[in-house]
Amino acid sequence: MDWSDIAKQVISLGAPVLGTALGGPLGGAAGKILADVIGAASATPRDVEAALPSLSAERLAEAESRWAEVIRAEADAQRVAISETQATIRAELASDDLMQRWWRPFYALELIFECAALWAVLVHEFWTRDLQTINALIGASGLLIAYWGFRFGVLGVYVSGRTREKVSALTGADAPGPLGQIAKSLMKKK
Repeated sequence: MDWSDIAKQVISLGAPVLGTALGGPLGGAAGKILADVIGAASATPRDVEAALPSLSAERLAEAESRWAEVIRAEADAQRVAISETQATIRAELASDDLMQRWWRPFYALELIFECAALWAVLVHEFWTRDLQTINALIGASGLLIAYWGFRFGVLGVYVSGRTREKVSALTGADAPGPLGQIAKSLMKKK
């Protein structure tokens, strides 16, 4: 038995937010809060399920309220973290430091030239039919794939980060994560 097994029962008793949380990835945290509020013998799904039939509406509302407080606290922490990140990004954007402004574009250009150089070597070796160099490159293909996989991964993070920087510069705020969206929807209900 796990927390998702009692989620529907909690929802039907009148705690939809807590019940939904029990059925999701945060079920253990929501279950612990529910177990604490209702005074279950232990914070296990079985003990909570056994205590649910005798649960008063006030206790269930208290558990729902505590869960909403946890979500709000997490949302506030995320809001502060995002705010700090945005402040850092804005400070970096306003910086006159050339290294700060040019390291990522330089990284991308260097990677492009590196790939072009490898292709130039390959084309030259195929053209001159130098099988020894071609075999050496084929033998190193696993290393090259891992190396460039890492390099292009870093470039992808750069592109994504630069996009977020531009959006943040225009809007002054970053898009909230999943918990931020949950907290935002909870705040709208009040």
